[in-house]
Amino acid sequence: MTLSEELQWRGFVNQTTLDDIEVLNDGDMTFYWGVDPSGPGMTIGHLAVAMMIKMFIDTGHDAILLVGGATGVIGDPDGKKQERDLKTLEEIEANKQAIAAQYRRIFDGLSFDIVDNYDWFKDVNYLDFLREVGKNMSMTQLLDREFVQSRVGEGGSGISYAEFSYSLIQGYDFLHLLRERGATLQVAGADQWGNSLAGVELIRKLEGKSAHVYTVPLIIDPASGKKFGKSEGNAVWLDPQLTTPYDFYQFWLNTDDESVDALLKIYTSITPEEHSQLMEEFEDNPADRAAQKYLAYEVTKLIHGQGVAQSVQTVSEVLFGDKDFQSLESNQVLGFKDVLPVVVSDNIVDALVESDLAQSKSEARRFIEQNAVSINGESVETLDSSLEDFADVHGHQLLRRGKNSFAIIER
Repeated sequence: MTLSEELQWRGFVNQTTLDDIEVLNDGDMTFYWGVDPSGPGMTIGHLAVAMMIKMFIDTGHDAILLVGGATGVIGDPDGKKQERDLKTLEEIEANKQAIAAQYRRIFDGLSFDIVDNYDWFKDVNYLDFLREVGKNMSMTQLLDREFVQSRVGEGGSGISYAEFSYSLIQGYDFLHLLRERGATLQVAGADQWGNSLAGVELIRKLEGKSAHVYTVPLIIDPASGKKFGKSEGNAVWLDPQLTTPYDFYQFWLNTDDESVDALLKIYTSITPEEHSQLMEEFEDNPADRAAQKYLAYEVTKLIHGQGVAQSVQTVSEVLFGDKDFQSLESNQVLGFKDVLPVVVSDNIVDALVESDLAQSKSEARRFIEQNAVSINGESVETLDSSLEDFADVHGHQLLRRGKNSFAIIER
């Protein structure tokens, strides 16, 4: 399968300035993709673009991965109804480091370079920038942007000169990377189409050369109808401190039956043959959720490593499947501590509170009276019950409140 055919099969074809995406099959382009440090790392929305970029690199294209230290100082206004709050320079630096680390994780074993646009913007003279870039950027083109019209029109919240100028900064990135690195293609999410075209126009006017943009469709959360992204309030982060590996795995495991087919193609490296076999198995027995299990394991393995993926898989099988906590080996029990809250306690009520499974001791007692608490799968029958009434499993006990709230008690 050629790259263009695989892009079609996986659903990675959206808007592009290329006349025919079959030119990508030659594998001889230098391209770049950028992520602004406006958040503390990347989300699964970014991951969709990254999965496509892995295909570009595998085909032989040269990848430049940009952390937007300069653009992050302003923040992309596209799609935003009001002015962004500016990040501190310390926040931006921390976010840049997180994004670079995630680049290295996702693209481990592949060839790529990481650059920071702050490195070339920090020495740019303001008057020179206006003369070279501002003079060649049409105000009409900027004012035609839908988000600008919504911000400056009647009832709009307004837009600052800084955010209005964001397209110029991103356009200059493309111009600089063409001049210094020979980049002729920018890859981006669909929401970056307008910003990306600014670079194409600058390159045409100042260098007399052709450059192109290739965008990936935005991935929509079927539950909310919103895009997967940090600004939409439904972010699933790649950073384990922001979205735990357990929650990350559960997100994919809970994919609805209608979406799993498409998400498998986007977020895993499954082949068409493997995909057909898996979907046939899934359709024969949807209740077993084979497709969701494959998706959850593969994406978790990519982002958090095989060991963590195996741990959260085991945790899920115990919490929601047929596997018994008391049957686990020592290393499997220890894996629970990587993905669930851990408390050291000699009292069931205290353990519920310390693990945040209850907000107070009175609420913890009420949960017990309602038969909503179990240890190692056995119900806590009365307030007189103690932890000694339940077996230790390699020095640990599994505490559960309700259907989906869990913690590990370390004895």
